[in-house]
Amino acid sequence: MAMATALSTPATSLLAGGRSRRSAPARRATVIRAAAGSYADELVSTAKSVASPGRGILAIDESNATCGKRLSSIGLDNTEANRQAYRQLLLTTDGLGEYISGAILFEETLYQSTTDGKKFVDCLKDQNIMPGIKVDKGLVPLPGSNNESWCQGLDGLASRCAEYYKQGARFAKWRTVVSIPCGPSALAVKEASWGLARYAAIAQDNGLVPIVEPEILLDGDHGIDRTLEVAEKVWSEVFFYLAQNNVLFEGILLKPSMVTPGAEHKEKASPEAIAKHTLTMLRRRVPPAVPGIMFLSGGQSEVEATLNLNAMNQSPNPWHVSFSYARALQNSVLKTWQGRPENVEAAQKALLSRAKANSLAQLGRYTGEGESDEAKKGMFQKGYTY
Repeated sequence: MAMATALSTPATSLLAGGRSRRSAPARRATVIRAAAGSYADELVSTAKSVASPGRGILAIDESNATCGKRLSSIGLDNTEANRQAYRQLLLTTDGLGEYISGAILFEETLYQSTTDGKKFVDCLKDQNIMPGIKVDKGLVPLPGSNNESWCQGLDGLASRCAEYYKQGARFAKWRTVVSIPCGPSALAVKEASWGLARYAAIAQDNGLVPIVEPEILLDGDHGIDRTLEVAEKVWSEVFFYLAQNNVLFEGILLKPSMVTPGAEHKEKASPEAIAKHTLTMLRRRVPPAVPGIMFLSGGQSEVEATLNLNAMNQSPNPWHVSFSYARALQNSVLKTWQGRPENVEAAQKALLSRAKANSLAQLGRYTGEGESDEAKKGMFQKGYTY
């Protein structure tokens, strides 16, 4: 009977003398739990949910000031009521969960409700969309660098993450940037990598899956090979410091820039070239243990961002290769809405259309047929901040 019990338990096997040995899956589970503490299993589950087939992330974590810029583009004042109305339009879109697996929120939005009193967090959960939260405190000048920046916000991060988890958030986002025209300097790359690693460890310790985002800015007139060189250097340091901080790779998500030429480079690259260079960088630098690569759009047009994502999904990848778009999901929505209640339904249809297009791109099935001229307009802004 003892023998039968031991053999029927998948986590153990019987050795000579009746001693039990843990199986490989059980040993791996033990290692995972040790790496990320009591939240380890939940972190892995959350990351897998966000990185689910045909789905990606809607990023609406713009600060109030940047949301104000969005609203002013359609003639609306930057008031809390207008910000709430716009975010309600997005987060109550029926059927959004078919294409969107997570939504990154700004702190204000995490605590807001619809005009009917339903928490935005609950609107997301009802559609099986994971609520996420922006946790960094923005970019500031990096002393001693070549006019570069570093991201602040580590002070008090643990307590903030704990509160966000209580409010319903299950993943986090921290954005720092690297500028190719500024070098980048070794100091800026190290500061970006170390800050991301410390943030990731703190977020995991408080139950939030960290999105790791060192954005390599599009600014510059450099070619695509220079972008690849810098991206490889940055991601090499990022993973070095993630490992030093005992971050659980199975419980993180990445938000990289695509490897493209600088926005001011004389020659544009095809989606196939961008896919080739980007996947080369990922294969050289990103462990297959990472569940999801959720690309930022970085000022590309809506169509460009979708075509490039589609090109990367024409063959199997070790990770879920998907999207975490802000402007590339919202631009058409804003222009359709114009702040008018009678346009809400049409604006929500525009959101679903863009979300579906990127869902198809995640599956490698997007063709680009029927896209409007508006969706093909680039959105790059030199020195863009938010």
